[in-house]
Amino acid sequence: MNERRTTADDREPTTDAEGKTGPTRAAVGTPPPGPRGLPVINSTLGFARDPLEFLSSIREYGDVAHYEAFGREFVVVSDPGLVETVLVARDDEFWRGEFEHEFSEVLDVEGLFFAEGERWRNQRLLLQNAFTPARIQSYADDMVDETVRLVEDWSDGEVVDVREAMSTLTLRALTRSLFDLEYKEPRFSEPNRGSHPRSFGGDRADCVQRWVQAMGAYSDSEFFGIRAVLPTWLPSRAEREYRRATADVEALVEEMVAERRRSDAAGGDLLSLLATGEYPNGSRPTAEEITGQLQLFLLAGHETTATVLTYACWLLAAADVEDVRSRLEQEVTTVCGDRDPTFADLPDLAITEAVGREAMRLYPPLPFLQREPHEATTLAGYRIGPATTVQLNMYGIHRDERWWSEPDAFRPDRWLSNDEDGRSVVADRDDRPEYAYFPFGGGSRHCIGMRFAMAELQLSLATMVRRVDLERVTESIDPTPRVSLDPGPVEMRVRRR
Repeated sequence: MNERRTTADDREPTTDAEGKTGPTRAAVGTPPPGPRGLPVINSTLGFARDPLEFLSSIREYGDVAHYEAFGREFVVVSDPGLVETVLVARDDEFWRGEFEHEFSEVLDVEGLFFAEGERWRNQRLLLQNAFTPARIQSYADDMVDETVRLVEDWSDGEVVDVREAMSTLTLRALTRSLFDLEYKEPRFSEPNRGSHPRSFGGDRADCVQRWVQAMGAYSDSEFFGIRAVLPTWLPSRAEREYRRATADVEALVEEMVAERRRSDAAGGDLLSLLATGEYPNGSRPTAEEITGQLQLFLLAGHETTATVLTYACWLLAAADVEDVRSRLEQEVTTVCGDRDPTFADLPDLAITEAVGREAMRLYPPLPFLQREPHEATTLAGYRIGPATTVQLNMYGIHRDERWWSEPDAFRPDRWLSNDEDGRSVVADRDDRPEYAYFPFGGGSRHCIGMRFAMAELQLSLATMVRRVDLERVTESIDPTPRVSLDPGPVEMRVRRR
């Protein structure tokens, strides 16, 4: 991709390869256009009912559009150059904003995702040591082993909920890499039901699973839609269950941090790194800080990768992509032979990577990012107030025909070219803006776990391809933004190879 650097206030109208014109500068200082909405509640119901459809429809007002919902103002940005302006060229003018921080306060979690300023820089410097190529290589065998374990439990002809299965898979892998704990199947039947024992012993992995499921239920977008119109002091059952599960996890992490510090063992998991590591100023993370970091990595790390794996499996099972499936299978056979993939194989699994990239283009786990200016500013000539939430419309940009041919089609080949030996390699195009694709964010706050996620995505897909074919039972999906872009139940029939 190109390295174009533009600033929003100096932009001229953009024109793509097909001659289509992008956003034109508005008069400096004018507010962006947008829908009026309903009295009092404005666009709250429209957004809460179907966020993706709402953000798609608002593009009729242009690449910078305004709406009001949930008692606050939003500006939707649907142009790659402006996304780059916010995330890179003028990133010091924006922060994550009150809207996302209210989410962190509701969930009562702290960590790198929500930290700002010097606190964020200290955390980032410490945590990046957990995501070096060498560290990720040490996690690779666990990723493959857990995939084998999952798939070997499937019977030929069995119908499985792939969304649930992929969530279990990524949670297992994260439990091992974050905590160095062996995941066990939980002994409860449904999330948020039954008691929550506070003794850990052999139940440590179960405790983590209960917390993840409780958080998923509590942060469901439908719940927050209801929360917008109900008193904040009125607790729900989901909230009560989440608070109990959170207390258990906090006690678990505090206990494990003390164990790691007493042992002085140099473990390879993230908990050991945090327990024994130091910030640049020489201080150590507190148990509370470590808990917050691990909670966020558990939430974001397993949900987002599970979501991408689910969409990838479902997309590969479409009737019109038989050629893609055949070439993917041939690649895995050529690279791996009769063994499972390894970290060293990743550069050669180009088609596998392209499938993952294309799944994230069509269904980015976080369909929009949000920022807020520190003070009043302008973007493409439009006035943006300091309390305005700027939504970077990733889902819309990823499907914009100005940047993508056949934007709604699953075409992994758009990421591939041939090297001088005729082998498929992943290659970025120079004829589209860099931020026409940004599933891991961008700028200084790009996702720290990007390499981890891509490694797991490639290794898990390649491992599954060696063992099974999956056929669609669920013929259509209805993605809904929750913790990630949730497809809902995705049932598929297993055919063992």
